[in-house]
Amino acid sequence: MSYVYFFLFLLNLKKIPLIFVFLPFIKYQINMVGLKSRDLLVYNTLSREKEPFEPLHSPFVGMYVCGPTVYSDIHLGNCRTFISFDLIYRYLLHLGYKVRYVRNITDAGHLEGDRDEGDDKFAKRAKLEKLEPMEIVQKYTLGFREVLSLFNTLPPSIEPTATGHIIEQIEMIKVILDAGYAYEVNGSVYFDVEKYSKEYDYGILTNRKLEDLLEGTRELSGQDEKRGRLDFALWISAKPETLMKWPSPWGVGFPGWHIECSAMSTKYLGTSFDIHGGGMDLQATHHTNEIAQSKACHHSEPVKYWMHTNMLTVNGVRMSKSAGNGFLPKELFTGDHPLLERGYSPMTVRFFMLQSHYRNTLDFSNEALQAAEKGYKRLMGSIATLEKIIPSDVSTVDIASLEKNCYAAMNDDFSSPVLIAQLFDAVRIINSCNDKSETISSEDLIKLKEVMHTFVFDILGLTDETKSMTGSNVIEGLMNLILDIRRTARENKDWATSDKIRDELKAAGIEIKDTKTGAEWRI
Repeated sequence: MSYVYFFLFLLNLKKIPLIFVFLPFIKYQINMVGLKSRDLLVYNTLSREKEPFEPLHSPFVGMYVCGPTVYSDIHLGNCRTFISFDLIYRYLLHLGYKVRYVRNITDAGHLEGDRDEGDDKFAKRAKLEKLEPMEIVQKYTLGFREVLSLFNTLPPSIEPTATGHIIEQIEMIKVILDAGYAYEVNGSVYFDVEKYSKEYDYGILTNRKLEDLLEGTRELSGQDEKRGRLDFALWISAKPETLMKWPSPWGVGFPGWHIECSAMSTKYLGTSFDIHGGGMDLQATHHTNEIAQSKACHHSEPVKYWMHTNMLTVNGVRMSKSAGNGFLPKELFTGDHPLLERGYSPMTVRFFMLQSHYRNTLDFSNEALQAAEKGYKRLMGSIATLEKIIPSDVSTVDIASLEKNCYAAMNDDFSSPVLIAQLFDAVRIINSCNDKSETISSEDLIKLKEVMHTFVFDILGLTDETKSMTGSNVIEGLMNLILDIRRTARENKDWATSDKIRDELKAAGIEIKDTKTGAEWRI
């Protein structure tokens, strides 16, 4: 506090405006971020092109990602979205941005149909499992967090729930009603899309005209309370048997799905913030309606950069429950599914997902997962090898260019596949230096270790699962025994036994390498 009083004394004595006292510190913070981030390009769904990343209030960044609807186990499509935004979050933090990452939990108000029809997903699941709705919420929220923990994703800064923000949603609906963009019918409140469209472009996110959207929507039935075919619920009147309901100015009911994210993002990030993300399946309805609600309430663009992840396929066919080709993360880990030959570790799956750009379709197959497993183990093995390298006086490798290329990959809309390609170039360098076909100086060796640690662990978010395997005393003892048997066979010129041991271990995922000082092994 003494520094604060000193500054206030200076201001009073010299009549210096406050901004000039703190300007050097502010400039320093902004320049530190700008050193590495000035070339960052982000693909904006809104403009349909890559744009320079310029936060509204640099170095602060507000990022909102639509979280799970916790009425069932998290599916792989969700995992891909959250792993992708974990990569984005990690890189922004690495660049020096102060990121507030908000990812909601939808625990109420999500009906089975996007047209505000069908049963509430939580109530339906609660009846099936004979539990209270909030028991369902707790069960699947814990499961969601457990799976993301296995994938080594960083937790968000704030994880708000829809049920914890009913008041904020009601207040937002009041403003939209007062502005004339919504109407109330029998205790329910609906957003008037056609009236909104007289002033704003409702289809701006998907680049579709209102006439086309109306043409693709079926006529309202005589029983429908809505005035227009595209209108959507902000608040839904509850039936007597409804399990989850709250009092409101329009009667007892529950919020519509879309209003939840608008209310929570506004509360924690303001009426305009930097990044809003989610799966591409949310563009046409959920995110389109979020924009409409926010503009109707605040009369400004709510988000600067809209970012969306692409869908998953299995052997070329879109992954879905109806197609019978969907599997859960834990089934992927255990291999307990008809489409899987065996299980794959969480880091193998994370590495597999990061091999594809977040905006590209990702195709699951046993062959692709097994190739990713080999690549992941090779990457981890090279990092272990890195610790064994003895530096030379001069370098014949270019580490500065490697680092530059890694940043260039991430600055091009977070291109993780290009980054991984650069890291495998680093693997080649590591192996060459270890084999003495290339040399590396002490300074460059330190830099290479820094580059690998930064991009493999801090940014890609991988962990070394092989350490838990190789660190076991039992495995170490077994491998020493096997290598001793193989050494004896080689001394006796029993090449058949020697080769058989090498080949069988390779098939099991263990590589044997013969060196001048003896045989070495690695997972």
